[in-house]
Amino acid sequence: MGVKSAARRLLPRGDVDARIARLEGEVQECRQLQLRLAELYDVVTELLIPIADRDEEKARELLARYRAGLSPDSGSSGDA
Repeated sequence: MGVKSAARRLLPRGDVDARIARLEGEVQECRQLQLRLAELYDVVTELLIPIADRDEEKARELLARYRAGLSPDSGSSGDA
């Protein structure tokens, strides 16, 4: 027995559909946050290596590339 069928037995049909839709939206939001966190982790990791090697030019380049990806007009939808 699936979760949907079990939930339908306990709640009116509209309530189940609305709850499922809300939960699906929350799952999608979590996925987007996890992707963003992974991207940020990658940037921090890339930055730490040049900084540890005292490669300031490379560190500036990476920061500039990261900041360009943050701008609203960069066209980035958050999907990879």
